[in-house]
Amino acid sequence: MTSSAAPRGTLRLTGRAAVLCALVLLLAAALVVPLQQYFAQRSDIGELQSRVEYLQGERDELARYVESLRDPANLEQKARECYGFVKPGEIAFVTIPEDGTAPPRDC
Repeated sequence: MTSSAAPRGTLRLTGRAAVLCALVLLLAAALVVPLQQYFAQRSDIGELQSRVEYLQGERDELARYVESLRDPANLEQKARECYGFVKPGEIAFVTIPEDGTAPPRDC
């Protein structure tokens, strides 16, 4: 007596199951590239957010510097230190180093 049923413990693949497996594999393969792009873009977003925070800090620092230049006392000090400006009636003295080169200014 031969039995047409598969013995217990063996897996039998029907045509419908094979089509379903093929569709699942095709769907998984189709999702690989979009998922890679998604994670790459998430990484880019993180880097760009860090860059934006850095640039905002730079902008704030420059805004404080510009504001300091609006102060007449600070502006006068910068003009005296950086450009050698003097008030009328004052005498400016310049010291020249022995090697003849002027040191760089922090202006």
